[in-house]
Amino acid sequence: MAARQPQYMEQMVVVPKLSTRTADDDAAKALEAAGIHPLLCRLWAARGVRAADETALKWAALIPPARLTHVDTAAGLLADAIQAGQRLLIIADYDCDGATACAVGIRALRSMGARVNFLVPNRFETGYGLSPEVVALAANHATGKPDMLITVDNGIASVDGVAAARQAGMQVLVTDHHLPGPVLPDAMAIVNPNQPNCGFPSKNLAGVGVIFYLMLALRAELRRRGVYPADGGPRLDLLADLVALGTVADVVKLDSNNRLLVTQGLQKIRSGRMQAGLRALFAVAGREWRQASTFDLGFALGPRINAAGRLADMSLGINCLITDDEGHALQLARELDEMNQQRRSIEGTMREEALQAVQQGQPTIGASVCVYHPDWHQGVVGLVASRLKETYWRPTLAFARSGPGELRGSGRSIPDVHLRDVLDLVSKQHPGAILKFGGHAMAAGLTLREDAYQSFLQGFDEAVRQLTGRDSFEPVIETDGSLETGYANAQVAGLLAEQVWGAGFPPPVFRDVFHVHHQRLLKDKHLKLSLERGHQRFDAIWFNHAEMLPEQIDVAYRLEQNSWNGMVSAQLIIEYACPA
Repeated sequence: MAARQPQYMEQMVVVPKLSTRTADDDAAKALEAAGIHPLLCRLWAARGVRAADETALKWAALIPPARLTHVDTAAGLLADAIQAGQRLLIIADYDCDGATACAVGIRALRSMGARVNFLVPNRFETGYGLSPEVVALAANHATGKPDMLITVDNGIASVDGVAAARQAGMQVLVTDHHLPGPVLPDAMAIVNPNQPNCGFPSKNLAGVGVIFYLMLALRAELRRRGVYPADGGPRLDLLADLVALGTVADVVKLDSNNRLLVTQGLQKIRSGRMQAGLRALFAVAGREWRQASTFDLGFALGPRINAAGRLADMSLGINCLITDDEGHALQLARELDEMNQQRRSIEGTMREEALQAVQQGQPTIGASVCVYHPDWHQGVVGLVASRLKETYWRPTLAFARSGPGELRGSGRSIPDVHLRDVLDLVSKQHPGAILKFGGHAMAAGLTLREDAYQSFLQGFDEAVRQLTGRDSFEPVIETDGSLETGYANAQVAGLLAEQVWGAGFPPPVFRDVFHVHHQRLLKDKHLKLSLERGHQRFDAIWFNHAEMLPEQIDVAYRLEQNSWNGMVSAQLIIEYACPA
């Protein structure tokens, strides 16, 4: 760890601030007039829903594929390639979004008669995206040199890679959702809602959503060519489980179009109509697919897929998602589960080392946090950054040595700080220090010259202060205000659980004052409580909180169902509590 001036940990205790979302009474009344449950009307209106058609979750409400720039051109190129018997090769990414996007492309293209295989870059050898090194691997693929490369969840920044592919005699079709740089790759077509002048209303599609849209457009093109009847062709809606998994795991904003995609995917899973790989992942994770939720996708299945890309080769995860053999899927899912356990062990050790270093003032926490250890695992530094970000509520970067003279870092940020913009500013103010970088507002990755680490630390912290005008931040727990007494029951908890919540559309958190009737510790680390409000009494639990509370408390909480001995009751999951 690189040492800077020490700072006492007592100064870094993060105390959240409770706030209440602004209500939109007019929107709530309009939704209620459409026959929607009054509580859902209030919650949805506070999250920006203005009209009932924004809550439509049937396929008919999906934004039409034709609104994606170049999607029809790309579909025509693919249709030509399929009819000419050309070899197609999907270039995937090594996270869950990339793996599900690859699986959607493989399954859909094969169902439409394509000769297609996949290649996924190795995080530790060829890096991210369609690099010239990956192009060289593609040209020598075991199935033969491909005629066309199709990127999924990457490619928008692969200017050199696309040029190398074209020079090697391979066409390139880019599908991506990441923000473009100043120069676009010279591909045959680029399908990306975030490219300049694309009028697609939802800029929040995940990579898996983009390739799913392209497959819809391809089927429509084959219908136009008479390959399929007007309403014929493969059932692409059967891939909705994969689309839902990738969308949730990539933590993209769940706007109305993404909520539709995730809802359809969850319905497929809950009805048992899912890919063999997903069924196997539910089994090894010990989760019940009949009650599948976004939590299961984001915190049970997603991490097991991601573990392959973090520790080894994402091909394992992709093969789990494209096999139709239940036995083979279960075998691969067990391997992924073992990898995930290994990942958790590695992450735990690294996290403890990072926390210990911060406690010793190496490095100092300013407006940001940066940690580095030469022996850390490259594939896990992003998770360490995420944990430290939550602990200290600062934009955080964690680095490991990636090669001679180079460090590879991964960062996570907070809503107040656009991480990619910060790295862009540092790259301009300290030219040559950052070798390459990319990402989003909340997450980014970079490669750094090792001898520039010390100057980068200062530059990064100064850039955060410069862009925000602040040197400290506090987390805000947004609540939906008081939960009406008549809705504080198990039935309403079940209604809330049926809805799709997630990034940009957070699950409801209510805020009320309670009297603590009884409290005790579970396993020395979870606070179990009996709370009273008016004439109602509730069971409540505050996970990973071991300090007793006063008699009257102000509580931010989620309403959930608790099943015990065949009885279903309401339970409060405490997010934060303080003296009333």
